[in-house]
Amino acid sequence: MANYLFFESRDVFESNDVQRLCELAIQLRRAGHGVALFLVQNGTLSARAGVAASRLHQAIAAGVHVLADEFALAERGIGTERLAGGVEVAPLGEAVGLLAAGWKAAWH
Repeated sequence: MANYLFFESRDVFESNDVQRLCELAIQLRRAGHGVALFLVQNGTLSARAGVAASRLHQAIAAGVHVLADEFALAERGIGTERLAGGVEVAPLGEAVGLLAAGWKAAWH
């Protein structure tokens, strides 16, 4: 099985493609692959509790590791207490570590 790291830079309200990327992550995870979704830039807006990002919540429930870039969160004034359950705050260096470990990556 392969490991996949997806970077999401768009807000769920900005593009329907965000939901499609979450669906792909869910499908890969259900097929037994390791999958992480790293929310960066405006993608971190989807990590807030109460945001209608149903596919993101479904991805978390399916076992997709969802990370939100700590710098992007700080830039947007989103504190950890405002994040949805299952979203982990991480420095960009964590993504670099996954890439160094051989994870396949795609930026969206």
